Amino acid sequence: MSDLELRRLADLSDDELAEAYAPRGEPWLRVNFVSTVDGAAQGSDGLSGTINNDADKRVFDALRTRADCLVVGAGTLRAEEYDVPRVPLVVVSRSADLPPTLRDAPRGRILMATVGSSDGLAAAREALGEDNVLVLGDDEIDLAGLKAELAARGWTEQLCEGGPSLFADMLAAGVVDELCWTVVPVLTGGDAVRMATGADVDVALRPVLLLEQDGTLLGRWLVE
Repeated sequence: MSDLELRRLADLSDDELAEAYAPRGEPWLRVNFVSTVDGAAQGSDGLSGTINNDADKRVFDALRTRADCLVVGAGTLRAEEYDVPRVPLVVVSRSADLPPTLRDAPRGRILMATVGSSDGLAAAREALGEDNVLVLGDDEIDLAGLKAELAARGWTEQLCEGGPSLFADMLAAGVVDELCWTVVPVLTGGDAVRMATGADVDVALRPVLLLEQDGTLLGRWLVE
Protein backbone atom coordinates (compact mmCIF):
# COMPACT_ATOMS: atom_id res chain seq x y z
CA MET A 1 0.00 0.00 0.00
CA SER A 2 1.28 3.48 -0.86
CA ASP A 3 2.13 5.78 2.05
CA LEU A 4 1.55 8.91 -0.07
CA GLU A 5 0.07 11.73 2.00
CA LEU A 6 -2.11 14.37 0.28
CA ARG A 7 -2.63 17.72 2.03
CA ARG A 8 -3.46 21.35 1.35
CA LEU A 9 -0.48 23.60 1.96
CA ALA A 10 -2.68 26.33 3.40
CA ASP A 11 -3.94 23.95 6.11
CA LEU A 12 -0.45 23.52 7.58
CA SER A 13 1.08 25.75 10.21
CA ASP A 14 4.77 26.57 9.86
CA ASP A 15 5.61 23.95 12.51
CA GLU A 16 3.47 21.33 10.77
CA LEU A 17 5.11 22.12 7.43
CA ALA A 18 8.57 21.72 8.94
CA GLU A 19 7.54 18.38 10.45
CA ALA A 20 6.11 17.22 7.11
CA TYR A 21 9.62 17.51 5.65
CA ALA A 22 11.46 15.76 8.49
CA PRO A 23 14.34 13.58 7.20
CA ARG A 24 13.95 9.84 7.27
CA GLY A 25 17.59 9.10 7.99
CA GLU A 26 20.94 10.65 8.78
CA PRO A 27 22.81 12.08 7.00
CA TRP A 28 20.05 13.19 4.64
CA LEU A 29 20.66 14.96 1.34
CA ARG A 30 17.63 16.47 -0.36
CA VAL A 31 17.53 18.36 -3.62
CA ASN A 32 14.94 21.09 -4.20
CA PHE A 33 13.69 22.14 -7.64
CA VAL A 34 10.79 23.99 -9.20
CA SER A 35 9.56 23.35 -12.74
CA THR A 36 6.67 24.04 -15.08
CA VAL A 37 4.23 21.28 -15.99
CA ASP A 38 6.20 20.67 -19.21
CA GLY A 39 9.45 20.24 -17.29
CA ALA A 40 11.19 23.59 -17.65
CA ALA A 41 13.37 24.31 -14.61
CA GLN A 42 13.77 27.98 -15.58
CA GLY A 43 11.88 30.82 -17.16
CA SER A 44 12.61 32.59 -20.43
CA ASP A 45 15.42 34.53 -18.72
CA GLY A 46 17.19 31.31 -17.71
CA LEU A 47 16.37 31.75 -14.02
CA SER A 48 14.18 29.72 -11.70
CA GLY A 49 12.86 32.84 -9.99
CA THR A 50 10.63 33.65 -12.95
CA ILE A 51 8.61 30.42 -12.59
CA ASN A 52 8.27 30.09 -8.83
CA ASN A 53 5.36 31.49 -6.80
CA ASP A 54 4.20 32.06 -3.23
CA ALA A 55 3.52 28.37 -2.54
CA ASP A 56 6.96 27.37 -3.77
CA LYS A 57 8.55 30.19 -1.77
CA ARG A 58 6.92 28.97 1.43
CA VAL A 59 8.28 25.45 1.06
CA PHE A 60 11.64 26.81 -0.16
CA ASP A 61 11.92 28.86 3.04
CA ALA A 62 10.83 25.92 5.20
CA LEU A 63 13.50 23.67 3.71
CA ARG A 64 16.17 26.31 4.21
CA THR A 65 15.10 26.79 7.82
CA ARG A 66 15.49 23.04 8.43
CA ALA A 67 18.85 22.74 6.65
CA ASP A 68 22.23 22.54 8.36
CA CYS A 69 23.95 23.60 5.12
CA LEU A 70 23.29 24.40 1.47
CA VAL A 71 25.12 22.71 -1.41
CA VAL A 72 24.97 24.53 -4.75
CA GLY A 73 26.90 24.43 -8.00
CA ALA A 74 28.97 27.51 -8.78
CA GLY A 75 27.20 28.09 -12.10
CA THR A 76 23.80 28.27 -10.41
CA LEU A 77 25.15 30.57 -7.72
CA ARG A 78 26.47 32.97 -10.36
CA ALA A 79 23.36 32.85 -12.54
CA GLU A 80 20.93 33.32 -9.66
CA GLU A 81 23.23 35.85 -7.91
CA TYR A 82 22.95 34.19 -4.51
CA ASP A 83 23.44 36.28 -1.39
CA VAL A 84 25.17 34.82 1.66
CA PRO A 85 22.55 32.56 3.29
CA ARG A 86 21.76 32.02 6.96
CA VAL A 87 23.42 28.59 6.98
CA PRO A 88 26.85 27.56 5.64
CA LEU A 89 26.94 27.43 1.84
CA VAL A 90 29.06 24.83 0.06
CA VAL A 91 30.10 25.92 -3.45
CA VAL A 92 30.70 22.95 -5.75
CA SER A 93 33.22 23.90 -8.44
CA ARG A 94 35.99 21.94 -10.14
CA SER A 95 37.63 25.27 -11.03
CA ALA A 96 37.30 26.53 -7.42
CA ASP A 97 35.86 29.78 -8.76
CA LEU A 98 34.09 31.77 -6.04
CA PRO A 99 31.02 33.68 -7.34
CA PRO A 100 31.34 37.49 -6.96
CA THR A 101 28.31 37.87 -4.66
CA LEU A 102 29.94 35.61 -2.06
CA ARG A 103 33.46 37.04 -1.94
CA ASP A 104 32.82 39.33 1.01
CA ALA A 105 31.12 36.69 3.17
CA PRO A 106 32.29 36.29 6.77
CA ARG A 107 34.97 33.63 7.18
CA GLY A 108 33.44 30.19 7.70
CA ARG A 109 30.09 30.91 6.04
CA ILE A 110 31.26 29.76 2.59
CA LEU A 111 32.99 26.47 1.82
CA MET A 112 34.41 25.29 -1.49
CA ALA A 113 34.23 21.68 -2.72
CA THR A 114 36.75 21.22 -5.50
CA VAL A 115 39.55 19.03 -6.88
CA GLY A 116 43.30 18.90 -6.45
CA SER A 117 43.99 19.80 -10.08
CA SER A 118 42.06 23.07 -9.91
CA ASP A 119 43.95 26.17 -11.02
CA GLY A 120 41.94 28.20 -8.52
CA LEU A 121 42.79 26.09 -5.48
CA ALA A 122 45.35 28.47 -3.96
CA ALA A 123 43.11 31.51 -4.46
CA ALA A 124 40.15 29.72 -2.87
CA ARG A 125 42.23 28.79 0.17
CA GLU A 126 43.39 32.37 0.55
CA ALA A 127 39.86 33.74 0.25
CA LEU A 128 38.04 31.19 2.41
CA GLY A 129 40.67 29.67 4.67
CA GLU A 130 42.28 26.28 4.20
CA ASP A 131 39.82 24.49 6.49
CA ASN A 132 36.95 25.72 4.34
CA VAL A 133 38.27 24.32 1.05
CA LEU A 134 37.46 20.64 0.61
CA VAL A 135 39.66 18.86 -1.92
CA LEU A 136 37.66 15.78 -2.87
CA GLY A 137 39.48 14.05 -5.72
CA ASP A 138 42.13 14.86 -8.31
CA ASP A 139 39.98 15.69 -11.36
CA GLU A 140 36.37 14.85 -10.42
CA ILE A 141 34.63 15.81 -7.18
CA ASP A 142 33.86 12.82 -4.97
CA LEU A 143 30.25 13.61 -4.10
CA ALA A 144 29.94 10.70 -1.68
CA GLY A 145 33.01 12.06 0.08
CA LEU A 146 31.41 15.51 0.16
CA LYS A 147 28.25 14.18 1.82
CA ALA A 148 30.33 12.33 4.42
CA GLU A 149 32.59 15.34 5.07
CA LEU A 150 29.61 17.63 5.69
CA ALA A 151 28.05 15.05 8.02
CA ALA A 152 31.33 14.82 9.93
CA ARG A 153 31.03 18.56 10.59
CA GLY A 154 27.61 17.95 12.15
CA TRP A 155 25.68 19.04 9.06
CA THR A 156 23.47 16.00 8.71
CA GLU A 157 20.48 17.70 7.04
CA GLN A 158 21.90 18.80 3.71
CA LEU A 159 19.95 20.81 1.12
CA CYS A 160 21.05 21.08 -2.50
CA GLU A 161 19.46 23.73 -4.73
CA GLY A 162 21.05 22.61 -7.99
CA GLY A 163 21.90 23.20 -10.66
CA PRO A 164 20.74 20.52 -13.07
CA SER A 165 24.18 19.11 -13.88
CA LEU A 166 25.11 18.83 -10.19
CA PHE A 167 21.79 17.09 -9.52
CA ALA A 168 22.45 14.55 -12.27
CA ASP A 169 25.97 13.94 -10.98
CA MET A 170 24.64 13.45 -7.45
CA LEU A 171 22.06 10.96 -8.70
CA ALA A 172 24.76 9.09 -10.59
CA ALA A 173 26.89 9.01 -7.43
CA GLY A 174 24.00 7.60 -5.39
CA VAL A 175 24.07 10.30 -2.72
CA VAL A 176 20.59 11.84 -3.13
CA ASP A 177 18.00 10.72 -0.58
CA GLU A 178 15.09 12.90 -1.65
CA LEU A 179 13.80 15.21 -4.38
CA CYS A 180 11.57 18.07 -3.31
CA TRP A 181 9.77 19.12 -6.48
CA THR A 182 7.36 21.99 -7.04
CA VAL A 183 5.27 21.91 -10.22
CA VAL A 184 3.78 25.30 -11.10
CA PRO A 185 0.64 25.26 -13.28
CA VAL A 186 2.30 26.78 -16.35
CA LEU A 187 3.42 25.57 -19.78
CA THR A 188 6.36 27.36 -21.40
CA GLY A 189 7.53 25.27 -24.37
CA GLY A 190 10.89 26.21 -25.87
CA ASP A 191 14.11 24.45 -25.00
CA ALA A 192 14.53 25.33 -21.32
CA VAL A 193 16.84 23.21 -19.16
CA ARG A 194 15.30 20.31 -17.23
CA MET A 195 15.96 19.56 -13.55
CA ALA A 196 18.68 17.00 -14.30
CA THR A 197 21.03 17.29 -17.26
CA GLY A 198 24.35 15.74 -18.20
CA ALA A 199 25.00 12.38 -16.59
CA ASP A 200 22.77 9.50 -17.71
CA VAL A 201 20.84 8.12 -14.75
CA ASP A 202 18.01 5.67 -14.16
CA VAL A 203 16.75 6.35 -10.65
CA ALA A 204 13.40 5.21 -9.22
CA LEU A 205 11.49 7.60 -6.96
CA ARG A 206 8.67 7.03 -4.49
CA PRO A 207 6.27 9.89 -3.65
CA VAL A 208 5.48 10.25 0.05
CA LEU A 209 3.98 13.74 0.30
CA LEU A 210 1.96 15.92 -2.08
CA LEU A 211 0.81 19.39 -1.12
CA GLU A 212 -1.44 21.62 -3.21
CA GLN A 213 -2.12 25.34 -3.32
CA ASP A 214 -3.90 27.22 -6.11
CA GLY A 215 -2.97 24.56 -8.66
CA THR A 216 0.67 24.34 -7.59
CA LEU A 217 1.82 20.85 -6.54
CA LEU A 218 4.67 20.41 -4.06
CA GLY A 219 5.96 16.92 -3.41
CA ARG A 220 8.53 14.84 -1.59
CA TRP A 221 9.96 11.99 -3.68
CA LEU A 222 12.28 9.52 -1.95
CA VAL A 223 15.06 7.86 -3.93
CA GLU A 224 14.49 4.11 -3.91
